[in-house]
Amino acid sequence: VQLQASGGGFAQAGASLRLSCVISGRTISTLSMGWFRQAPGKEPEFVASDSRSSGIIYYGDAVKSRFTISRDNAKNTGYLQMNSLVPEDTAVYHCVASDNPAVTEPRPEDNWGQGTLVTVSS
Repeated sequence: VQLQASGGGFAQAGASLRLSCVISGRTISTLSMGWFRQAPGKEPEFVASDSRSSGIIYYGDAVKSRFTISRDNAKNTGYLQMNSLVPEDTAVYHCVASDNPAVTEPRPEDNWGQGTLVTVSS
């Protein structure tokens, strides 16, 4: 499975960005999808995940009510809509694809994309 994330960039506080994650090598409907972010000098932080089996969606506490995870099976693409951005959202965002029921913590068997940088200014 290969993942290519895009859509990052510069944004002012309060603005919105939408990240995309194009999947190749597998059909997205057979995978759970997730997003993690990593700020400089920090550990990866869970952002959002949906479950391939139950359809349940999970969000990290820092992004609840502001971010929305979704997918378009026809385009084999996952998305992360980010609203009301704050400077603390600045990080490299990675999409993750997994055969596990959900992607709420980093696991070595999961597939990570290379990431896209989001920078939010105050």
